[in-house]
Amino acid sequence: MSQQISIGDAVGSLLRDGMPLRFTAYDGSATGPADSELGLELVSERGLSYLMTAPGDLGFARAYVSGDLVLHGVHPGDPYDALKLLQNHTKFRPPTPGQAIAILRSLGVSHLKPPPPPPEEHLPRWRRSVEGLRHSLHRDAEVIHHHYDVSNAFYEYVLGPSMTYTCAVYPTADATLEEAQFAKYDLVARKLDLQEGQRLLDIGCGWGSMVRHAAREYGVKALGVTLSREQASWAQQAIKEERLDHLAEVRFMDYRQVQESGFDAISSIGLTEHIGVKNYPAYFGWIRDHLRPQGRLLNHCITRHDNRPRETGAFIDRYVFPDGELIGSGTIIAAAQDAGLEVQHEENFRVHYAKTLAAWCRNLEENWDAAVEEVGEPTARVWGLYMAGSRLAFERNEIQLHHVLATKTDRNGESGYPLRHTF
Repeated sequence: MSQQISIGDAVGSLLRDGMPLRFTAYDGSATGPADSELGLELVSERGLSYLMTAPGDLGFARAYVSGDLVLHGVHPGDPYDALKLLQNHTKFRPPTPGQAIAILRSLGVSHLKPPPPPPEEHLPRWRRSVEGLRHSLHRDAEVIHHHYDVSNAFYEYVLGPSMTYTCAVYPTADATLEEAQFAKYDLVARKLDLQEGQRLLDIGCGWGSMVRHAAREYGVKALGVTLSREQASWAQQAIKEERLDHLAEVRFMDYRQVQESGFDAISSIGLTEHIGVKNYPAYFGWIRDHLRPQGRLLNHCITRHDNRPRETGAFIDRYVFPDGELIGSGTIIAAAQDAGLEVQHEENFRVHYAKTLAAWCRNLEENWDAAVEEVGEPTARVWGLYMAGSRLAFERNEIQLHHVLATKTDRNGESGYPLRHTF
């Protein structure tokens, strides 16, 4: 008679390097250090099916988001400490044929039938392709809606008063999130050398923070565009409340539909991640064509630590940024140069994004009850998991955040750029 294998034994034997924290399961089994302050509890058969049918990050996320896998010892708004222990342990190593047969007999072949994924999960890429070409106007609008039209109130709980969902720039290690977000926008403004009376276009403007900063602090006539209807509505109201209507405007539209041209400066803060690497030539070409001669571009985006193309992880693609693509800063610089822009400066803010994400997780933890009431616990769990996991990725130099500053240098070689940086 073959020996029965418990869930705990199966998990402990298949995970790379074993289980680093205490794992318990609904069948009464356990694995991992008994004295661990942190724990992982599998509470249902559905959770086991999620883990068995999608081994790795996606199965873990499905079980966790649905409440079938529970983390103990950490708050769901900031599961950073648990993820740091688990970071190299979420991938299963292939079992031998004998192990596989024994595990299936013990745990049940029925668990190889995938349960319906949680409703928070977006369609897989092949299903999205049926509904439109990747990065078409329609499909980009749909995936942006999935992520950014969650709830303005929810974003207020997570992001704080700045309503800024991009990397902050910390002037000092002990600066607050709000101070760091102000410093980021002011750095962008100074890199663009904004002057009173100039015209700024901010593409992918979010809740309009850069637009309002440029108008309020520099007297610039600023236009922002976003594919999120909720963001545009919030930004338009904020502009009215700050009495910046004469200078600032936010439109609900794709940047590719902007008819105006001849801008003194264009800022792109957190947009490039969404447009697709294959579309970089058209993207930078569009920016070049909408800048005046000697105008400036500041491109702020998440990047990889190298320039080797690879698919986005399943969890991020299904739950957070559908169709998102990252590549190294070298590829971005090359694409800008190939489009005819002259790159003047490049800077990496990787460690700043780790600090930004830690601050967002603190906000989510502190406002957990209100956030859950607003969007439901599964969505709130997605955000805690994704932000804490992203913090780890920035800390480990798996991803980075780069500023690329470029000019539309004219035919005579005049860039309008000074001998040395002035920011």
